[in-house]
Amino acid sequence: MNANQLINMVIRMVTRRLINKGVNTGIDIAARKGKRVEDMTPEERQEARKARELANRGRKSMRIGRRLF
Repeated sequence: MNANQLINMVIRMVTRRLINKGVNTGIDIAARKGKRVEDMTPEERQEARKARELANRGRKSMRIGRRLF
């Protein structure tokens, strides 16, 4: 393994983590509909929690689908 391959591997790992963090943050903001947690009513918090759980289930389904095909 040469230096170029090692550098590319590290860059890919860092990029993957940053993109995943950005996607998760975006899903969280969309679930909260742009509101801060402090400004939400208990019903809105519950709805946001369910939206996050739905997004997690969707991610797991995509992973399973990729394994199958």
